[in-house]
Amino acid sequence: MRVPSIAGLAAAATLIMAGSAASQEQGASETLPSRVYDWEATPEQTTAVGARRAFFRGGTAALGELEAHVTTILPGNEPHPPHRHANEELIVVLRGTVDVTVEGETRRIGRGSSVFLAPNDEHGLRNNGSEPASYYVIQMRARAAGR
Repeated sequence: MRVPSIAGLAAAATLIMAGSAASQEQGASETLPSRVYDWEATPEQTTAVGARRAFFRGGTAALGELEAHVTTILPGNEPHPPHRHANEELIVVLRGTVDVTVEGETRRIGRGSSVFLAPNDEHGLRNNGSEPASYYVIQMRARAAGR
């Protein structure tokens, strides 16, 4: 699959944020080293509603954990029900359109759009379009106090 130009921009932003990259997802307890993420070298895994391509997951100098993956949702599906979590999350749409709901307000967004999700805000995504939709998910978790 050829990555749209917005994907390259999103990947570059991810690399700058992380200061690192790896060709395979790493365990959350590891510190991320500086590496390059190659789209083609990162396997895509089929899910019940589409696919997932996991790039990395680990601690950094500034964060307890930084994780990035691409989710693809087939039309009429959602990856999971609306939920809340304590970490911050950034979503950047690569292709297609998704309905994103944040704290009860729903908006339809497409390629190049992004969503920042603050800790504990209820949120969910659904592909109500006619084509698969793909988006980067970048999650940031704070370091535990005293670390």
